[in-house]
Amino acid sequence: HSVSCLYELLLSFSIRPLFPRPCANSEGLRTKECCPVWEGDGSACGALSGRGFCTEVLVSDEPNGPQYPHTGIDDRERWPLAFFNRTCRCAGNYGGFNCGECRFGYWGGNCAQYRESVRRNIMTMSTAEQQKFISYLNLAKNTINPDYVISTATRAEMGEDGENPMFSDINTYDLFVWIHYYVSRDTFLGGPGNVWRDIDFAHESAAFLPWHRVFLLHWENEIRKITGDFNFTIPYWDWRNAQSCEVCTDALMGGRNSLNSNLISPASVFSSWKVICSQPEEYNNREVLCNTTGEGPLLRNPGNHDRNRVPRLPTTADVDFAVGLPEYETGNMDRFANMSFRNVLEGFASPETGQAVPGQSTMHNSLHVFMNGSMSNVQGSANDPIFLLHHTFIDSIFERWLRTHQPLRSSYPRANAPIGHNDGYYMIPFLPLYRNGEYFLSNRVLGYEYAYLLDPGQFVQEFVTPYLEQAKEIWQWLLGAGILGALIASIFAVLIVFARRRWKRSQRRKRASSYGERQPLLQSSSEEGSSSYQTTL
Repeated sequence: HSVSCLYELLLSFSIRPLFPRPCANSEGLRTKECCPVWEGDGSACGALSGRGFCTEVLVSDEPNGPQYPHTGIDDRERWPLAFFNRTCRCAGNYGGFNCGECRFGYWGGNCAQYRESVRRNIMTMSTAEQQKFISYLNLAKNTINPDYVISTATRAEMGEDGENPMFSDINTYDLFVWIHYYVSRDTFLGGPGNVWRDIDFAHESAAFLPWHRVFLLHWENEIRKITGDFNFTIPYWDWRNAQSCEVCTDALMGGRNSLNSNLISPASVFSSWKVICSQPEEYNNREVLCNTTGEGPLLRNPGNHDRNRVPRLPTTADVDFAVGLPEYETGNMDRFANMSFRNVLEGFASPETGQAVPGQSTMHNSLHVFMNGSMSNVQGSANDPIFLLHHTFIDSIFERWLRTHQPLRSSYPRANAPIGHNDGYYMIPFLPLYRNGEYFLSNRVLGYEYAYLLDPGQFVQEFVTPYLEQAKEIWQWLLGAGILGALIASIFAVLIVFARRRWKRSQRRKRASSYGERQPLLQSSSEEGSSSYQTTL
């Protein structure tokens, strides 16, 4: 049974967001199959090379909680059956929508090499490293994603046989904004504004932390692909005990506009960004999905928020209290759960008592409210690049909890969580498929680490040793260059002394011929000594 579970886990680590271009067409919708060919061997899912195979999708039948009472009206129910019932399933360390890539943490042609990357605090990175990160963000905002498109309509609107496919290109940054919108949007019940709001497949229950972990891993992977920088990692902002938005400067995530406090300073590249998916009420009234249309500038006004809702930002003590809670989920496993690590960290419960606090936002939620702009709207919050820094730090706290308590997978709710949050539910809207519970495990399995969680020995090995190794490699060259430089300087000095002496002798001969014989030896010795001393000095 253990071997079979491990094999199941390895098969499931082939992760990519919807919708792969090869499947976003009438044929894919009609056949309900998304098993693209891997160019390496010309077979679907790289089957001829043993990378994966095309297989039937089996969804979990475990019961959901009472929060969502409807059935068969939302494409995200029993994901991904509304769109596809056959997808690639990758074997071993292979990944990607056609099994043509490696799963997270693995590299090389056969995906056999494990490599661990380290996510670092943005405030301790060098200026050059910070600027590179910002340039990558801007590149993502201006690069159409080559592999994925988004759906601009519901499955029903595309026709029974997919005769009216409605997909759209999107840039890499906005792809992830759309994913975050789609997973948290309201359910259309029919008629303008008639929606079910108490539904969210990535927030307010158990999947909050595993889902965002996968979201960040995908984002990191896409940046590596478009930049070619496979050492890239998302930095984090350690906001514990912060009194202000420390990253809200023109050198980092954009300062405040002096003419309009809701806008980003024109000195920042982010001032020109246009947001998408920021008007949920309009989509609900029109019964449409968010598309790629720009909806105005990025908004942010940190600190000018509702102080009754968020009186302060989280402290070190708040984080330590949350990490100390032994139970991941409790009660109905929703935003009203008490003494639940997930609910305290997400910010629906107090980090001082563990009790749910309706009407207040703590921990994770407090940062969103504090930013007082685009980041404060759940569905459109990923428009603000601070979202990435914030959620990367949230993920590090999740990692601290996992290492502290070392929970079994059985600690993750198997049934009766709100729809989309049970262990066996496939995360939305990612293809190929994997289940929530599969990411209820340490990030060490996924190929990354956090700088501040490294022990001193690991820190030296990660950040100090590489520089010493580089110095070792060039030490002989440096020593040789130093000796050569000293030799050249010595020769140059000797030449100067020699030239100086000849000039002195010449001057004495001239004086002697003009004024008669003098006693030059003592005088000459004194002058030469002074000259030599100066030269030596």
